[in-house]
Amino acid sequence: MRARVTLAFLCACICARPQDLGEVNFRTSAGPAAQKQFLKGLLELHSFEYDDAREDFQAARATEPGFAMAYWGEAMTYNHPLWGEQDTTAARAALKKIPAGARMDPRERLYVNAVRTLYGDGSQARRDAAYAEAMHGIYEKYPADADAACFYALSLLGATEGKRDTAVYMRAAAILEDVFKEHPRHPGAAHYLIHSYDDPEHAHLGLAAARVYASIAPAAEHAQHMPSHIFFALGMWDDAVASNETSWSVSEARVTRKKLGVEELGYHALSWLEYAYLQQGRYQDARRVLGIMEENARRSNATRVRGSMIFMRAAYLAETGQWTSPVQTVSTDGLSAGARATDQFINALAKLQTGSIAGPEDVIRRLRAGSPGAQAMGGQLESALRMKEGKVEDALAAAASAAEKEDRLNYEFGPPFPVIPAHEFYGEMLLRAGRTKDAAKQFALALRRAPGRAHSLLGLARTGDKDALEKLKQNWRRADAEVKDPVLAEFRSSPDGRTN
Repeated sequence: MRARVTLAFLCACICARPQDLGEVNFRTSAGPAAQKQFLKGLLELHSFEYDDAREDFQAARATEPGFAMAYWGEAMTYNHPLWGEQDTTAARAALKKIPAGARMDPRERLYVNAVRTLYGDGSQARRDAAYAEAMHGIYEKYPADADAACFYALSLLGATEGKRDTAVYMRAAAILEDVFKEHPRHPGAAHYLIHSYDDPEHAHLGLAAARVYASIAPAAEHAQHMPSHIFFALGMWDDAVASNETSWSVSEARVTRKKLGVEELGYHALSWLEYAYLQQGRYQDARRVLGIMEENARRSNATRVRGSMIFMRAAYLAETGQWTSPVQTVSTDGLSAGARATDQFINALAKLQTGSIAGPEDVIRRLRAGSPGAQAMGGQLESALRMKEGKVEDALAAAASAAEKEDRLNYEFGPPFPVIPAHEFYGEMLLRAGRTKDAAKQFALALRRAPGRAHSLLGLARTGDKDALEKLKQNWRRADAEVKDPVLAEFRSSPDGRTN
């Protein structure tokens, strides 16, 4: 028995790097085989590769049924704190399988008790807060435990319940910076730092983590995508494209390797890739990846496939202005309220833009009765309708209301929601009304929320801002000629940068 414990300890102290997922050093009481499987699952867990992590934790459990931390790991895969998802039923079932008398040292027992708190009684918000407190205890008791620090920081982010509390995010970042300094190849440290900093105000602080995370875990689809959170927040479209192209390729390789269905592909990365192409004026490339999405939506009726299809279709139509483009539509049955609202909005706006003013009033009423995001889209649709009717002041009032609704929304990283930023939309309405100075203010506000966004830069350039025009040209270095040539021609014919 003594020899086995010694071998397990030595194995646990060797850093694991299976399949290029990063490096962790998490001591457990398991034997070598189960420990190796556990460490691989842990690496995947830190990169939010939840399904793959669950397989490895279950394999560790099968290897050593009395290995309590394998059950802990499986339970952890059912909690997705930054995605607002938690499967308490499956997690509780996994924890109930821990055998009586399972082998746990004092530290392991604290980890298991913490996850039991996460899936205990009470509301999710209360359980998330209690779990964060439990992880704080482990972090304080074992200051050299890098994983305790990372999971504690992540628990802080999760306990904000989807609201971007800057003070909490910076508290988490301070913990993670220490881990990142001491363990520069730890996937959790780099990953959670990016999440802590992925807003325009703090994104520059996350560049170091963004630059290395993909190289830490090249086998993890999510690790390849995550740096683009920082790149989007800084308007770094070349880097964002490269990040999501790689992430999509890694997801394709995984699906092929595991013989999975198309619903398991990385549509999150694909939708971000489409949006980044659109910001670069690469509409043909955007249409190509939208075509991939259309084909897979024909092959699978899964909600995540249809949801991605709706958001990618809406982004393509809104960004290109190709309102009659024959992009595939899908059913919204069973989809999120945001997806349904986006689909209603973009369909009604497309009709308005192509000459029809019949029918949007019902859509406006439905959107106005929804969430703040839906209300913002309802205001934009009403503004477009009133402008079409020649009611300029009513159109401006509706656009201003939409912008006010958007300001109430929690900051969303990535492609914008609503699909057309409300301050940008308001700026366009003001330009059409001849109120150039007021329009410039709205475009500037839109760019504060979405730096480097092409249409906001274009709108600001049309008010006479030459810096905005230069930034747009930089965005469009690789733009399709049919995109940039007619737009930039208007500035060549007007020396002050304004349209005629």
